[in-house]
Amino acid sequence: MEISNYMRDEHRLCDEDFAKCEAAVNEGDFKKAFEHFEEFMVETLKHFDKEEEILFPAFEAATLSTEGPTYVMKLEHNQVRGLLEQLKDTIDKEDRERFFSVADTLMVLLQQHNMKEEQMLYAMCDNVLADRAGELVEKMKAH
Repeated sequence: MEISNYMRDEHRLCDEDFAKCEAAVNEGDFKKAFEHFEEFMVETLKHFDKEEEILFPAFEAATLSTEGPTYVMKLEHNQVRGLLEQLKDTIDKEDRERFFSVADTLMVLLQQHNMKEEQMLYAMCDNVLADRAGELVEKMKAH
């Protein structure tokens, strides 16, 4: 549970940052929206890095598989990265309507992605990496 709890908490923090960004855009405050978006983007990309550089390689080594769930998660990370760039562009251009269109797409993708990680992959990591969970969480915290 240690890995699951840590990673789920990171998902929640990212969600909070994004909600602040959406609220600022809704108020028409694009300067504030950009600040919150930057926090969201930085934290989301750091989370992806922790997974791709620490958690996923440990899981893949333990399961001897790079074609399983981690492969799919990495593909989805790349989709999110593309949407983050689009979202940044909408904020730069102060395009409220397009922001919410892209934001809806991003949120659906992230909600489905996070659900798969939280309900399946992280639980698998907790089981397969139980003997290294504390070490891996500390490594991710330091990352």
